[in-house]
Amino acid sequence: MKVRLIEPGNRPYKPTPLNHFVYDRYIRTPSVGLNTLATIIKQQVEDTLMYSESIARLVVNDILDADLILIGIFTFNARRGYALARYFQKNSKAVIVLGGLHASMNYREAVHYCDYVLLGEGDESVLDLVQAVRRRETPDFCGVAYLRDGKVICTGKRKPPQQFETIRDPDLVYRYRKMAGHNTLWGQVHASRGCPHSCDYCALVRHFGRQVRTRPPENVVEDIRRTIAFQEQGHHRLLKVVWITDDNFFADRDWAMAVLRKIIESGIRYHFTVQARWEVGLDNEMLRLLKRAGFVELALGIEFIDDDAFVQYHKKSSKQEIVAAIRNIQRHGLSVRGLFILGADSHTVGVGARLADFVIRNNIKGVLIQCMYFVPGTPVYEANRGRLLHHRWEKYNGNAVHWPKSMTPYELQLENIQASRRIYSLPRLLHALFFEDRLHKLLFVGEYFWHLSVRQDLKRELPYLRRVSEAHEMKKLTNRNGAKYGKSREKICSIN
Repeated sequence: MKVRLIEPGNRPYKPTPLNHFVYDRYIRTPSVGLNTLATIIKQQVEDTLMYSESIARLVVNDILDADLILIGIFTFNARRGYALARYFQKNSKAVIVLGGLHASMNYREAVHYCDYVLLGEGDESVLDLVQAVRRRETPDFCGVAYLRDGKVICTGKRKPPQQFETIRDPDLVYRYRKMAGHNTLWGQVHASRGCPHSCDYCALVRHFGRQVRTRPPENVVEDIRRTIAFQEQGHHRLLKVVWITDDNFFADRDWAMAVLRKIIESGIRYHFTVQARWEVGLDNEMLRLLKRAGFVELALGIEFIDDDAFVQYHKKSSKQEIVAAIRNIQRHGLSVRGLFILGADSHTVGVGARLADFVIRNNIKGVLIQCMYFVPGTPVYEANRGRLLHHRWEKYNGNAVHWPKSMTPYELQLENIQASRRIYSLPRLLHALFFEDRLHKLLFVGEYFWHLSVRQDLKRELPYLRRVSEAHEMKKLTNRNGAKYGKSREKICSIN
């Protein structure tokens, strides 16, 4: 049996000097999740290999004679994934399976492009799938959807795995070892799953659930050790950082502290970054452990800088609490990265400038800014179906894709561009080069070029957004004038 796994690229890999400076244009860190599934499948199928269009071009001839092709998709790369699925369905005899967050949460769409959709987390179900394909049987276990006679069949939701201790083998990803020296590719370790919170725009809590499930601390540390070794062996990396990619690493406080203590005890000397909610910024004991373990920054999911938006999207935060958390994190010698969303109903023209001022005033070292994003299956998607501009999924990566309440989509896109331009200005680049430490010099330079690339993509969408916005405003004006004309006629008639 032969199995091939594919991670599509929203913009497939292309060899270019830019790859040494600009992340997420033609290069991107391969999926940890799909790599983990490849490692699990390898236990039963010797001829298993993963391709990631984030770091390499596909070797099509090698894929065409596979027995099983598994394609993992998020919303932003779904259309590319669908195109690949249809190509291989037409040109090979393989069983084509789609999986990943977007396919799971939008399986009624995904089933039209493949033989089966693997739902949810595949750590256990993927081996059941392999056995079904090997026996040439229709999968009948929970966690699969498919199309039969025009009807969507779903075998039901599968219980999430409680144990997921597999340490992925990155050598199963085609050309990854050769590419690992790029400073734009960060080592990643995923240590826990699930989040107890329920922010309306978050797809991950709908995918992984609200129950927090964790790996043994010893297992996490061994994964970190192997990840560092893979990054460093045969390469001279300037940026020595591992990203702990958990959605909420601190949700289980006792476990998180146990992991940090194990890292300290291991003697590993490296830099780490991790995503966090604002609450950890007020936990002094945790912050001291983070500093001792080698963590250099926390990527805070701040999202908004106005309390009205927090309330609207059910995020338990306030601007005052977040500012207090940021300052306390910085007092412990850790830097803060901010993850922000523009386009809430409370946002008006000028929100981009307000966001930039907030970032600069609070000395936030780096940012990710996105217009409000909508993943099928999330409350914010369901509540805004009628306000979405289109379903061109490749644009659901930071672009304006809906009608905000107090701006046009064109204005929202401009706010995103303007915020990025002010935060990553040439004077701030020069300031970083002269005054930041070596690590933050490297990070700011990389992000300066990354945001330059992001703004170029955002600008390409502006003509379309302007046309849509102007047409909508013209329609509103016509309707208002028509209503006024109707009222005038009523008045004249009543006088006569």
